[in-house]
Amino acid sequence: MWEEKMQKKSYITLIGCAVFLIPAILIMFLKPFPDLGDTGTMVVAGVLITVAIWIFKPFKLPFSMGGIFLAMWLLILGVKPAVVFAGFTQSAIWTLIPALFFGFVLQKTGLGTRLAMLVMGLIKKPTYIKLMLAWVIIGIGLSILTPSITVRVVIIVPIAAKSCELFGIEKNSRGNSLILLVAFAMALIPGTGWLTGSLGGPILQGLFGAVPELNGMLTFSSWLSTSFLPMEIATVLMLVLGYLFLRPKDKLAAAVSPELEAAKNTPWSSKEKITCIILCSVFALFATSKIHGIPDTAVCLLALLLFFVLDILDSKDIGTGISWDLVMFIAFSLSLGSVFGSTGVSAWLSALVVGMLAPVSSSSWLLIYTIAIFLFAWRFLDIAILMPTMALLVPVLPAISSAYGISPLVWTTLFVMALNCFFMPYQNMWALMSQSITGDRCWAPKHLSAYGLAYFLACMAALAVAIPYWTSQGLIK
Repeated sequence: MWEEKMQKKSYITLIGCAVFLIPAILIMFLKPFPDLGDTGTMVVAGVLITVAIWIFKPFKLPFSMGGIFLAMWLLILGVKPAVVFAGFTQSAIWTLIPALFFGFVLQKTGLGTRLAMLVMGLIKKPTYIKLMLAWVIIGIGLSILTPSITVRVVIIVPIAAKSCELFGIEKNSRGNSLILLVAFAMALIPGTGWLTGSLGGPILQGLFGAVPELNGMLTFSSWLSTSFLPMEIATVLMLVLGYLFLRPKDKLAAAVSPELEAAKNTPWSSKEKITCIILCSVFALFATSKIHGIPDTAVCLLALLLFFVLDILDSKDIGTGISWDLVMFIAFSLSLGSVFGSTGVSAWLSALVVGMLAPVSSSSWLLIYTIAIFLFAWRFLDIAILMPTMALLVPVLPAISSAYGISPLVWTTLFVMALNCFFMPYQNMWALMSQSITGDRCWAPKHLSAYGLAYFLACMAALAVAIPYWTSQGLIK
């Protein structure tokens, strides 16, 4: 059985790579885009091969190897090193690296687990509604402290699985799936309402920063004013629809677990207190940046320095505390904006995409819903957290804005909505991670699809509120 699964996965990888590799080869030899020029044509071919590596990981290549291939390809084509490696010098990547360490600190000190257990311990007479609300509080709280969804999932999902056991919920039941899916979704969705609540924030900030017309547009304040309302509406609607779709039939055990009681009585360590103070201060400084004027990157770097000075982190944590493969993947992706701009690909892509959107441009409602539904559908193919797609589209957003009056800021919400989707486990690496963590206590596959549908419907409904809201802000003309 295992061999059959591996063989099937190999076939999917080969077919998926061929979908990108064959057009790349044809583009190299046929040069079908005369307006693009020789260098631009070869850049497009190289990017297609890179995207195939990122999405399908042939030969089990890590994400960073796709970036290494792209850098090699571009340097051979004569693109300047300063352009090829532009993503490594952007402030966004130096916001992201400390932020990833913040998540590691939550794990290392045990603060994340403590906070989750404390909230769970407040439940005296457990009900499914109370458990759902507990995970809302826990998810939002941890999203404020770290943008790392991976860390939040690693902290939240095991406790959710344990809570199902403690409250006597049967495996494979609707109730079991509901609690686990709510916990997973709360680690994922609410934080995308502000810039530092998920990795999507720093990534998009970097992609915007690489485009001259967009540089400086995406800040904590602009993200909050654009995305907070629709994402939190989507969160609420998802909770309601998810409960209706998976309404449990079994009851909960009334007993309060000694483990939850013990969590309330265990004294805080000095490292937990220091970590909590630093991370809360970081978020407060982010939220008040217009008042004090300190760049977010400087705040993150100062916090990281304090963690080392105060012995929360030590030298061995530098190599093992975060995924440097992920950092390199994101940094190379952030370079694409500069590469496209310097090789003429941005201008060519702009004309292409603007023309493709023309048939649905008669109404801003039709245009935005078409884009949103396309991005959700595209996630069945782009499983690399939508990073390749965002890297390709962000450089053309100024042209789309000029043609159709849709601010590039609107796209941040559309991107993160689609980035989070989870109709199927393979679309969402955090869903796969959750399944691995929970083992036989995991949700039923059909329940994941049902909850993924609830999330999609919630996003579509949230857009119905967001579009008039964005119009009132001048983001849609």
